[in-house]
Amino acid sequence: MHASDRIRKVEAVVIAHKEYGEADRFVRIFTLQYGKLNTLAKGVRKMQSRKAAHLEPFTHAALVLAHGQTFWIITQAETVSAFPAIREDLDKTTDASYIMELVDKISTEGQAEPALFRLALESLKRINDNNDTYNIMRYFELRFLDIAGFRPELQHCVACKKEIQPEDQYFSPLQGGILCPQCGQMDNKAIAANQDTLRYLRHFQRSNYKSIENIQVPPKVRITLQRILGAYLASVLEWQLKTPAFQKQIRDETNRSA
Repeated sequence: MHASDRIRKVEAVVIAHKEYGEADRFVRIFTLQYGKLNTLAKGVRKMQSRKAAHLEPFTHAALVLAHGQTFWIITQAETVSAFPAIREDLDKTTDASYIMELVDKISTEGQAEPALFRLALESLKRINDNNDTYNIMRYFELRFLDIAGFRPELQHCVACKKEIQPEDQYFSPLQGGILCPQCGQMDNKAIAANQDTLRYLRHFQRSNYKSIENIQVPPKVRITLQRILGAYLASVLEWQLKTPAFQKQIRDETNRSA
């Protein structure tokens, strides 16, 4: 490795950290330039450490890394944005945890994924700045699915391939899209999706953040959208969320609509 390759300056978002030894921490970061990296912050748990505050989860930071024997070592850290509202609000914290967990799950060590980095960072900024994060989270999920290569089919039945008509349909998490009424009845895992639900799904899928900011999604549609996207993510990623964000939001929306 050339000397110039032993030092890296990166733009990063902190995914998580774990204590190591008496004074160090392992810090998992998602960088614009190199994707996910597992790094070591030496002495960061000492009282006099200046780096600790810059390496908390969700922090957007500028870092300097030095190549160590096993891990990249964080030698310098400066906060770009600490997203204070996320840290002070439990709902925002669970939303941010959900986003970073999805990023952690799909990203590959050392592989740059700039589109995913920009999506995650923009989502954290908007969660920090907005009280109602529902639209932000649904938009993130659909863009995340696009980037991951699992864009749901919303125009044609994924079973019979016929164009979807303006009537109530089903969504199949296993098949990755809308089922017409006839095909939906043959899929016992399919979720009923009325015309309003499909309309909002399509709108979120084709829009940008600015165009979905002020959309008022009806309470019952909110519940169904979350159920559909949560089930589809669980299906394509073959895992269950560790963070309680999805389950908590379902509970909250159910209570509001009761």
